[in-house]
Amino acid sequence: MRLLAAALSCFAALAPPCLAADAPVRVLIVGTYHFGNPGRDQHNVESDDVLKPERQAQLAAIDAALAKFAPTRVAVEWPKEIVDERYAKFLAGTLEPSRNEVVQLGFRAAKTAKLDHVDGIDAEGEFPYEPVDTWATKHGMKARLDAAGAETEKRVAAITKQQAEGTIGETLRAMNRPESIAADAAWYADLLRYGAGDEQPGAELLAAWGKRNLLICARLVQAAKPGDRVLVFYGAGHAHLLRQCVGEVPGFELVEPNAYL
Repeated sequence: MRLLAAALSCFAALAPPCLAADAPVRVLIVGTYHFGNPGRDQHNVESDDVLKPERQAQLAAIDAALAKFAPTRVAVEWPKEIVDERYAKFLAGTLEPSRNEVVQLGFRAAKTAKLDHVDGIDAEGEFPYEPVDTWATKHGMKARLDAAGAETEKRVAAITKQQAEGTIGETLRAMNRPESIAADAAWYADLLRYGAGDEQPGAELLAAWGKRNLLICARLVQAAKPGDRVLVFYGAGHAHLLRQCVGEVPGFELVEPNAYL
């Protein structure tokens, strides 16, 4: 009877400790820029060639630092099918040289941790920016939207400059400071200004962006087991929502990346 009463009390209170009695899953999310310069984002960092010997030495130093986190899982920004195929080739030494951060950071970290598997947790999603731009132009808010974009471009240019003049590790530390993550997130939140009544292009963009990040987070949560230490490498634009999601899931604990980078 005491056990039943305790269980009912726990259920009624919906207390997270009751829902997460197992060892917590600790998650360290490293927000990155795209090493291979794919040019697919709204604003893009221009990366130096990470296959240069000096850049490979910097990546090795990052890998050694993150290895202290002792990850039991590594998750990356590629779909599962691609990760499964390419990580097997990476371990076998048959993967073609790649500048992609999934390989240079994620696969490298998984190999160092002696993991035979990497979690590909990426999810498809839309980013309907054009309706926001159209609405802003029509309603006299184009200057504000362009100014917000210019500020973002300045931050991206600063990252480009920092990694060109410094190390990859220094750049990642700067990008993963809480204030840097918050500044990136502010651009998204300001999109709620763009719309009126039943026409809400800003909210629609945020809904699409939020859905993609929740799908990514769901894949992460579903892959992890109690006691896991999950090292995640993802584009820095996702960092705010992924950190928020992980931090709110019962049984999961967020670890600050700059404690290791």
